Amino acid sequence: MFDSLSDRFEGIFKGLRGKGKLKESDVDEALREIRLALLEADVNFTVVKGFRDRVKERAIGSNVHEALNPAQQIIKIVHEELVSTLGGETMQITYAAKPPTVVLMAGLQGAGKTTNSAKLALWFKSQGRNPLLVGADLQRPAAVEQLRTLGAQIDVPVFSEASDPVTVARSAMEHARTNGRDVVIVDTAGRLSIDQELMAEVGEISDVVEPNYTFLVIDAMTGQDAVNTAEAFHQTLALDGVILTKLDGDARGGAALSVKEVVGRPIAFASTGEKLEDFEQFHPDRLAGRILGMGDMLTLIEKAEQVYDEEEAEQAAARIMEGQFTLDDFLDQMQQLKKMGPLNNLLGLMPGMPKELKNQEIDDRQVARVEAIIRSMTTDERAKPELIDGSRRARIASGSGTKPNEVSQLVTQFKQMQKLMKRMGGMGTKRMKKAKGGANKRSKKGKGSRVQGRITPKKGEGAKKLMLPGLDEFGQNEEVAALLEELK
Repeated sequence: MFDSLSDRFEGIFKGLRGKGKLKESDVDEALREIRLALLEADVNFTVVKGFRDRVKERAIGSNVHEALNPAQQIIKIVHEELVSTLGGETMQITYAAKPPTVVLMAGLQGAGKTTNSAKLALWFKSQGRNPLLVGADLQRPAAVEQLRTLGAQIDVPVFSEASDPVTVARSAMEHARTNGRDVVIVDTAGRLSIDQELMAEVGEISDVVEPNYTFLVIDAMTGQDAVNTAEAFHQTLALDGVILTKLDGDARGGAALSVKEVVGRPIAFASTGEKLEDFEQFHPDRLAGRILGMGDMLTLIEKAEQVYDEEEAEQAAARIMEGQFTLDDFLDQMQQLKKMGPLNNLLGLMPGMPKELKNQEIDDRQVARVEAIIRSMTTDERAKPELIDGSRRARIASGSGTKPNEVSQLVTQFKQMQKLMKRMGGMGTKRMKKAKGGANKRSKKGKGSRVQGRITPKKGEGAKKLMLPGLDEFGQNEEVAALLEELK
């Protein structure tokens, strides 16, 4: 969504980095470009004006053009103001002292209320809660059936009945208390546009269930209309937060950057894909980092933690250290990686990723072809790829629906990777032994001790730089440097 805005910011900051010292005119020029970039991204004009004024005030107030590295200071200020514009801090969800905690979902038809109600239920379930979905959208044909289907996929019960939305909501509350459901998510009806009938119905449901949270589901693809919708609903319902859908789309991102400042309510959650798992809490600092091309390692780590089994990961790491990495291990790693989402999205989360690679279209079907090739091999062939000769190659290609040269290419690339991992594993073992021996020597000589890779200097020696075992002050060692040189 924010690709074009990120590209604009990258160009602006590249120009600033090229200058040794910044004049006030340089800062003004950069701010003009930032203003245009935000307006082109469909950010609300008032929000853009306030953003520009705050950045300018801070830039001049901190004497940026006098600083040793003025470009970095400007980037820091822009990043902090972006975080503030997006909401400042992640919205923390608290639970009712007397269950159930009630969440009311509101929004226009087509924004994704029903799907995101199920996504939210799955999120609450991951937090150890027992949610209940309530189908109070009796206006749209098959809305309740859609909710039941989604509920069955995530093993969350759905309550509804053939009466009217207010009665359904009232009965659902009693059902939740009777059946020990500690979170109730009420899916309400929407319209193609805001009208009095819609507002009156949602208002009545709200009065009955007395929600702890009222979330407005808005489509990020609608730009400024999303902000106008949020303002209208807020006047009737007193919103607690916004759930932004289609954040993985190709819209310009104006809604995300405008809603908090215009409506005064934070974005609580963001839907980042079509799967029910593609749903996460909205972190303003992380999104600001992505917009400015800094990546988002925290989200990447969280995704990895959700899909990787710790024991399996440790066993795989041990096999790599011992130089026993096989095609079966490689297949397992690919399966885990696929669970984390599309490869394009993962690349966008990695800090320092080159623009050319980040914008590269990666066909996930290529991964499926690699999997098919490996699955067409025998157990012996996966363990020892050198067994694969011409006839075996033809058989594997036929079984996987690929060509023999694709099989050869995969085997060659895997052998290179296997060789690299074997060398790196050997180097890691050597470093560990060396570090252990060095630590023993240091402790005997009384020249400070090493605890978990940290050096504690003796009194009077001054503070030493903290380094990992065997690494110099630049985070390198001779073996790593030699290996990198060989790979070149």
